[in-house]
Amino acid sequence: MTTQSSLTDGFQLVVDALQANGVDTVYGVVGIPITDLARTAQAAGIRYIGFRHEGSAGNAAAAAGFLTQRPGVCLTTSGPGFLNGLPALANATTNCFPMIQISGSSARPLVDLQRGEYQDLDQLNAARPFAKAAYRIGRVEDIGRGIARAIRTAISGRPGGVYLDIPGEVLGQVMPATAGAASIWQVVDPAPRQLPAPEAVERALGILGRASRPLIVLGKGAAYAQADNVIREFVETTGFPFLPMSMAKGLLPDSHPQSAAAARSLAIARADAVLLVGARLNWLLGHGDSPQWSEDAEFIQIDIAASEFDSNQPIAAPLTGDIGSVMTALLEGVSAQPVSAPAAWTDEIAERKARNDAKMRERLAENPHPMRFYNALGAIRTVLQGNPDVYVVNEGANALDLARNVIEMELPRHRLDTGTWGVMGIGMGYAIAAAVETGRPVVAIEGDSAFGFSGMEIETICRYQLPVIVVVLNNGGVYRGDEAVSGTDPAPTVLNSGARHELLAEAFGGKGYHVTKPAELEAALSEALTARRPALIDCELDPAAGVESGHLASLNPARANAPA
Repeated sequence: MTTQSSLTDGFQLVVDALQANGVDTVYGVVGIPITDLARTAQAAGIRYIGFRHEGSAGNAAAAAGFLTQRPGVCLTTSGPGFLNGLPALANATTNCFPMIQISGSSARPLVDLQRGEYQDLDQLNAARPFAKAAYRIGRVEDIGRGIARAIRTAISGRPGGVYLDIPGEVLGQVMPATAGAASIWQVVDPAPRQLPAPEAVERALGILGRASRPLIVLGKGAAYAQADNVIREFVETTGFPFLPMSMAKGLLPDSHPQSAAAARSLAIARADAVLLVGARLNWLLGHGDSPQWSEDAEFIQIDIAASEFDSNQPIAAPLTGDIGSVMTALLEGVSAQPVSAPAAWTDEIAERKARNDAKMRERLAENPHPMRFYNALGAIRTVLQGNPDVYVVNEGANALDLARNVIEMELPRHRLDTGTWGVMGIGMGYAIAAAVETGRPVVAIEGDSAFGFSGMEIETICRYQLPVIVVVLNNGGVYRGDEAVSGTDPAPTVLNSGARHELLAEAFGGKGYHVTKPAELEAALSEALTARRPALIDCELDPAAGVESGHLASLNPARANAPA
């Protein structure tokens, strides 16, 4: 605010517009020209969480959007700061998380003539390919309008990331306070319900009613929708097996008798009618292709964007609308004309689950020393089973793939991981957002390579005294740490085998643990959760533990002329 009470400025109007629309937390990294914007926001009562890198701040904003259905806000500087935040914005858009990146920028007349201004970059056009939309505010009187437009765009339809460019000169502009207040408004119903067509519902129910082997696939869009009760009622009314994608785990408990997670391969290979709820037939589901999927499978898909249908396979019954409205319509249909899963199909799923569960118990009972992934994750699993309300963040290759199978979730939206892109570096940003937005403890299960992308945010966790416990599954390498050396330098996949990651936490005032046995890991994690303070557990694994590319080895191109 300027010294004259009759005037206001761009800094204050951005803050007023955010507060008018319920934004109570901003994630970012300060610097020219947005430092005073962060100060103004904090003074007005918005919580500002300052990071060490804009990428982590952007990831935190994206995770906040997923957890709250409101756009998380990331604040960055111009030029390189903007570019550092851009991958997180792109990742949010790909994952359909509502997020707004607000970046300060350099003076337009100088940038547009390429006169060599400080950090000059055409940020608006640089952002456009990676965001759902990108806008620039060119006048102080348009700040309220620009914020409102960004919020509605981020949330409405298919959610995504929005870039909002505000030149430093606009932030510094002043206008009469009364006119400034009048230029701000609250967005009404930013994500209106979209009901499906009755004939589309009837078509879908017809396919499900005729199916011999129906299957429901729940994606992270189903978790985001927060339509938990109607989804659960539909699943239990029909008796259909359901398969949760990783971030949909806990939407119904993994312990639910209808969960087909432990029989995933069989369920996919045999299903003849597949209801996709907030899931897309992308690479995570093999694009719907055979032989992974049955050739006679018919797909029913719920999506708020009709353009998603038929992107990989024919969609026999497209259902356009928001998930809550569509599932309500489907539930009403099966209540009037019941359908159920044939007993032969549910028995087949149950038999395969029992067989695979037995194999999993055998793997978890193994106790090699040095530790390997399964017995380390088994110790984490034991602790988390007694703390089902803990949020879990997970990234890595083997650390991610195996934790998805081993760590069961009982509550919705309590698991956040690498998502659609499988991108590394989301860990600390997601963990910080989960702790800030929910106030609950967070356990971040990290591969040592993945942790390195955002590990400096341990300082952020300690500075804000967040209840985040980071477990680094340390096998000393990318994928594994025992690749043979060729020459004098370490092999491409080899990291520092003697790394003591826990010392990072101790350096910034947190609690560090170094463990070599499952019992030590279990005790350390239990103690850290009880303390509800920042902690890092370095979990020493066998360098030979793990496989290259995890479950994605098939995507790693083979060398055509590899030496024998």
